[in-house]
Amino acid sequence: MKSSFKDLIDSPTPTLIDFYADWCGPCKMMPPILKEVKDSMGDSIRIVKIDTERNQQLSASLGIRSIPTLIVYKEGKEVWRQAGVVPAPQLEAQLRQFV
Repeated sequence: MKSSFKDLIDSPTPTLIDFYADWCGPCKMMPPILKEVKDSMGDSIRIVKIDTERNQQLSASLGIRSIPTLIVYKEGKEVWRQAGVVPAPQLEAQLRQFV
């Protein structure tokens, strides 16, 4: 998983990763928000969801302590992190500074 994760985040296109779990109530609020942001921003951003239950080692190594946690990577570097649900307009405003 680590080598493919590195490949995922090394892109010059900003990559937003949504760390979630199926049992997490607030996490269930994120898919329509992420869809709205993706529809608005198109190919200028990549959005990926990672299940913390299936990827516990990765989540621990990245310091994921609460979910949902959103992390933006650009060219392999973390450039933004937010725990909790973020409304679509606020999330899009944050992401636009990285494209």
